[in-house]
Amino acid sequence: MAVISPSRRVRRTPFTPGVEAAGVKGYTVYNRMLLPTFFEGVVEDYRHLKSHVQVWDVACERQVEVRGPDAARLMQMLTPRDLTRMDVGQCYYVPMVDETGGMLNDPVAVKLAEDHYWISIADSDLLLWVKAVALGYRLDVLVDEPDVSPLAVQGPKADELMARVFGEAVRSIRFFRFAMLPFEGRYLAVARSGYSKQGGFEIYVNGSDIGMPLWDALFKAGEDLNVRAGCPNLIERIEGGLLSYGNDMTRDNTPHEAGLGKFCNTTSAIGCIGRDALLRVAKEGPVQQIRAISIDGEIPACDRPWPLMAGGKKVGQVTSAARSPDFNTNVAIGMVRMTHWDAGTKLEVETPAGMRPAMVQDKFWI
Repeated sequence: MAVISPSRRVRRTPFTPGVEAAGVKGYTVYNRMLLPTFFEGVVEDYRHLKSHVQVWDVACERQVEVRGPDAARLMQMLTPRDLTRMDVGQCYYVPMVDETGGMLNDPVAVKLAEDHYWISIADSDLLLWVKAVALGYRLDVLVDEPDVSPLAVQGPKADELMARVFGEAVRSIRFFRFAMLPFEGRYLAVARSGYSKQGGFEIYVNGSDIGMPLWDALFKAGEDLNVRAGCPNLIERIEGGLLSYGNDMTRDNTPHEAGLGKFCNTTSAIGCIGRDALLRVAKEGPVQQIRAISIDGEIPACDRPWPLMAGGKKVGQVTSAARSPDFNTNVAIGMVRMTHWDAGTKLEVETPAGMRPAMVQDKFWI
């Protein structure tokens, strides 16, 4: 496969020297920044993630900073999730929508102060939308991209590794909460969160200059823990039902279609730009929705949607798929029409390698 040509439009990260030294074998581009995709191999990385601890360069999860007197108002305009009870020190998973209720992003919001938020975004130009909303409504708020680069520590041994670098205080951080902890004279937001089901943390590295010092400190502290460089793992994220914006859902989908209706408090999220559209969706219900799907037989890499068929008619599409060694099947995420989304429904998937039998599952695997 062709390599990615370097340029200013494809940005390196504060951790790229460490990633390269660790022997990265694959990259993708995410928010115009390098994101590693595998090191030893997708299956080998998967096995290690489930048994040990990995350090992930996820600096591509760029931050949209919202700061000023109207920060809380602007944040509520962006999402149908009710933010009125969000505390300082808390992280919220917040579907963000346009005026039609279509998904623009599914970031994590980090509340640093009553008038100060970071929005840790998936792969889309959300910064431009947020700036446009702020300008259009003449809000007293600053919207910008700060020099903040997330570094994730994921896996069963994550607590032990983090405690060695940041102290025992990390063990008491609750899920989707963060604490400001010191590293080399600077306080960093350390959150119990991450894009895996193995448990761990995300460190919001405030300042590129301490990127590699932190990377090196984690690897030195974790030598006896078999720490390795890693990255979000395709197999593990599908097993856990972790959605990928731009793959499993796009602006053409509402949060309800993406299975995120529980994060839409449309009756109380007053001010959300897409609230009226989502109220109609909530009342009528979605006509299609994300489902876990198992697929039989050999499958190629899923680099484009695969049609889901029933009786010769398309009833949905598979958007992510991979072979799971632990569950001895091909695990997949798909968008399925309501007529065929019940667990146990037998379907066929039209892959580039031919038609394959498939079945809708009642839940994801982990």
